[in-house]
Amino acid sequence: MIQDQRAEKFRQIVENKFQIYNSLFMSLPYDKMTNIGMLLPFLYEESKEGYLVGKTPVEIVEEFFVNHTDLVNEDQKLELLFKIIQYIERQVVLFDSIEDAAFPGLHSESDSGTITNLYERAYHDHKLEKVHEKLKDFTVKVVFTAHPTQFYPSSVQRILQDLRQAIGADSITNIDMLLQQLGKTPFVNKEKPTPIDEALSIIHYLRYVYYDSIGELYGKIKKTFGNSHSHLHENIIQLGFWPGGDRDGNPFVTAEVTKKVSEELRTAILKSYYANLKDLRRRLSFRGVSEVLTKLSAELYTAIFKNEKISSEDILKRLDEAEEILINEHNSLFLEILVDFKDRVKIFGTHFATLDIRQDSRIHQTVVDEIFDAIFGNKETDYTEKYNKLIEFNEKLNFDDYSEIVKETLGNVSQIKEIQDFNGIRGMHRYIISNSDAVKDVMNVYAFFKICGYRDEDINMDIVPLFETMEGLENAENVMKELYLNPIYKKHLERRGNEQTIMLGFSDGTKDGGYLKANWEIYKAKEVLTKISEENEVKVVFFDGRGGPPARGGGKTHDFYASQGKTIANNKIELTIQGQTITSIFGNKEQAKYNFEQLLTAGVENDVFKNSKKDLSAKERALITELANISYKKYSDLKAHPMFVSYLQEMSTLEYYGKTNIGSRPSKRGGDNELKFEDLRAIPFVGSWSQLKQNVPGFFGFGYAMQRLKEEGRFDEVKDLYKGSDFFKTLILNSMMSMNKSYFPLTYYIKENPKFGAFWEILFQEFNLSKDIMLELTGFAILQQEDPLSRKSVKIREKIVLPLLSIQQYALMKIQKGEGDIEAYKKLVTRSLFGNINASRNSA
Repeated sequence: MIQDQRAEKFRQIVENKFQIYNSLFMSLPYDKMTNIGMLLPFLYEESKEGYLVGKTPVEIVEEFFVNHTDLVNEDQKLELLFKIIQYIERQVVLFDSIEDAAFPGLHSESDSGTITNLYERAYHDHKLEKVHEKLKDFTVKVVFTAHPTQFYPSSVQRILQDLRQAIGADSITNIDMLLQQLGKTPFVNKEKPTPIDEALSIIHYLRYVYYDSIGELYGKIKKTFGNSHSHLHENIIQLGFWPGGDRDGNPFVTAEVTKKVSEELRTAILKSYYANLKDLRRRLSFRGVSEVLTKLSAELYTAIFKNEKISSEDILKRLDEAEEILINEHNSLFLEILVDFKDRVKIFGTHFATLDIRQDSRIHQTVVDEIFDAIFGNKETDYTEKYNKLIEFNEKLNFDDYSEIVKETLGNVSQIKEIQDFNGIRGMHRYIISNSDAVKDVMNVYAFFKICGYRDEDINMDIVPLFETMEGLENAENVMKELYLNPIYKKHLERRGNEQTIMLGFSDGTKDGGYLKANWEIYKAKEVLTKISEENEVKVVFFDGRGGPPARGGGKTHDFYASQGKTIANNKIELTIQGQTITSIFGNKEQAKYNFEQLLTAGVENDVFKNSKKDLSAKERALITELANISYKKYSDLKAHPMFVSYLQEMSTLEYYGKTNIGSRPSKRGGDNELKFEDLRAIPFVGSWSQLKQNVPGFFGFGYAMQRLKEEGRFDEVKDLYKGSDFFKTLILNSMMSMNKSYFPLTYYIKENPKFGAFWEILFQEFNLSKDIMLELTGFAILQQEDPLSRKSVKIREKIVLPLLSIQQYALMKIQKGEGDIEAYKKLVTRSLFGNINASRNSA
């Protein structure tokens, strides 16, 4: 009933508004775009009807030119197609803004997963004390990454924010003006952003969204659980930051960049405090209090503009002085706003968000090998002896004469203490190692600190292995067992409070092992790592490298975390968010607060409310393992198909990701010209399947595995698993979300391709199989039946971009045939990527 009411409200405040405001585009003064608004519906209809009867994108677009324009030469046709793309991009922005503005109207304070709902449920079940106990040390941490899945320049982002407000206020005049501004504002960066550009783009969100949303949410939690607010700690909601610190495969991130970004983060939070304090002083104008706050304002100003050191303790000391005078001499007038400010200082410190360092283990080994050979001579030595000898070296290394990668790696380690002095220990305290699969990967990093002159007790850093491939996940248990017993590392862990963060990579795991296998291997790895950590009296924290779409570990995030049973450590929920997920899920105050709440309550619910559907029985585990292995074999066979990489290379937009000015880093690892599967980054890999509207990583092999069991007369077992396991149910629903964003008629033409026709048929058959069997399993009539708001949103977005997809496929076919102005068609493909990426919001 509630879902039906929300669906109707969505129709009223999203669909209807889009129709009304979309009509404004007709009269906007776009350059040479007067007739686009009238022509676009014709291209949509030609596409919709054409694909259903098996027409190719070339036939559809050419018939559109013949039937609805009088254009005859290629240049005119290309110009029109570019203008259509620009027009659709702005339609996507308009729909985004309308949907975002409608968010508060579609969600209530008492929704499932909110703080209010948690309180009411705990009160009703007499479990408030258990919630209070959990809130004493539970934490949610969202880590912003610079992964290139969002392209809007900052000028467009700011218009978007204003447009949301204008739509929320139903101000037609302002909406009209802002749409005109959008029409005249370039949507594409002229040049690739630098890592610092990327950092500043996200810092903008920190200042203008998260400073308030997290501050207000913390206040809400205190108020809701007011009788025990002393249990709350300032770290209950944390922010992490990768732009400028993540050098894994990004040659443009240097030690200098890392230092600069740390300074920008510090300056940004101090500016937020300075602005907040300005408002505070308007109210707290009382004798004594005013003088203290004036001093603090001057100290913040000096710290910002003269780069003088100020710690969060310094700021809190001043605020404590002011609070004491306010209570003792001024009847605690406006005390609540002073306490709110103090809470924010405790939350954000002088760092705003924790800047992580990340690098690939293979780069680290190259650095270790070079240094070892230079110090001890070039001789055959095993990995263990190398890192042990460097740890025992006990002398600060002068690395000026070494290669650039050695200088960069050690230069970065050397400056950590300085960054910590200015930003606080919380400002930088983690070194993450990509592609970890051995003990050496962690110990090499420890050795770096030693040869940079750090004493053991001065290494205030958590060393975090990232297990992301199938091999890495399989090795994780033995690696951590050995590390926990290593005398040097054991002492380091003791100095770090016996807490170990372990990162697990959903994106590369799915790319490597397929959707079901990757998720199940990560689940099992968490269980094993929980057990051995407890045995070694180590508090383990799992950090999930999750992307936007299900194929990269995204999807229904609250449901995913709420579905994990007692066998997985639940000390903290920590995950990465990137690209469109930042703007679409955490892009404004209302959404950010709501989604932070969803994560927080998912973790609390796991410990407080017992649910048999979260704990897997031996029978259920055996069945998931069987399904995962069948699925993995099917997906592995697909990867091993001789056409797999060449299909992506020739028929998709894979090679065009690197040509977009979206992100600063290369779209693949390694510098070889030959494209290898292992060098593919997860984002362009998943994104290319998304652009083809095939979304293979989100479902391939899953349906086949269930069909196998059905053929054996065991489908009732799968049905019982779906009904009995929240974990399995979440995987099914997320996979169905991927399939709902697929549209195979777009590429029907490939089945006639002599080279790739048979390969396309494999994908299409598995899609149909997976769709049919999942609908049968769930009892749904349509995909995403359980989530009508998301389904409606997807439907509208898919309708908006269908002409864009036709243009993209048309250009790809022209390039494949070598017809016409090839360079122009390549630009058309690249340009069409943008609108498709942003319309999808989570890329699959």
